[in-house]
Amino acid sequence: MSTLLERPAEDAAASRAGQSPFARIVSDFVANPVAVFGLGMLMLLVVVAIFAPLISPQNPYDLAQIDVLDSKLPPGSKSGTGGTFWLGTDDQGRDMLSAIFYGLRISLTVGAASTILALVIGLAAGLTAAYVGGRTEAIIMRIVDIQLSFPAILIALILIAVLGTGTGKVITALVTVQWAYYARTVRSAALVEKRKEYIEAARCLALPPSHIVFRHLLPNCLPPMIVIATVQVAAAIALEATLSFLGLGLPITEPSLGLLIANGYQYLLSGKYWISFFPGIALLLTIVSINLVADQLRDVLNPRLQK
Repeated sequence: MSTLLERPAEDAAASRAGQSPFARIVSDFVANPVAVFGLGMLMLLVVVAIFAPLISPQNPYDLAQIDVLDSKLPPGSKSGTGGTFWLGTDDQGRDMLSAIFYGLRISLTVGAASTILALVIGLAAGLTAAYVGGRTEAIIMRIVDIQLSFPAILIALILIAVLGTGTGKVITALVTVQWAYYARTVRSAALVEKRKEYIEAARCLALPPSHIVFRHLLPNCLPPMIVIATVQVAAAIALEATLSFLGLGLPITEPSLGLLIANGYQYLLSGKYWISFFPGIALLLTIVSINLVADQLRDVLNPRLQK
């Protein structure tokens, strides 16, 4: 009986051993239905953001399509032209559903762009510190320590106050806040890999340092970086929404979800909840879906966490 019970587990292990690393990661990821749901939700939000100009009922920032008489209409109201505002309108008469689609586009763009740039800078700094060592490592890590000793929101507020508002300036502030996390993590991972035999063998073969770094160190340091980058996309979106809510992020001509929430905050007590409520739900779904994907990626890419 025990042999019959153990055979399916042995067959599964043999089948898993024959898979490629990518196929193994995919199979481990889809084994969690909650993570699959989060990935599906995230993909839906990304598709909506990409095709926002095509699927939105109106362009909420085209003055020719906005009527002030439609200001602060509740969800399900009819417009003067015969359309329906399914999520209501804001104080300027803009369709909230269209505004959320456009705001989601900007929030995802800012979060993804800042994370990618911070990842590149952090990887370069961390790998340089680990491989070169000495005074270079000390200088880089002291800068990292100083930056991480301050709250991220404080650094972002100071930079926005100095640089001003705008998409590029907000991305610059978020990159400055994020890169130190990657630098510290990749340095720790690279120091572990640097002491292994295959790195010593590459040095004995007199391979160029660039070859050792990019062909050996970097690929083995990427898995934890992917997990951190996924989490940091959600953190960047939340931080940008906080800055925009405080009026220090994106300008009114480039509204994100945080700015849409801020626009309706003053009307909450008067009963016009939908102006802030629906953008808040969209922001919540975006951050939760990214975190669900990041949690499963962490379990899949770290063998010690696999059950």
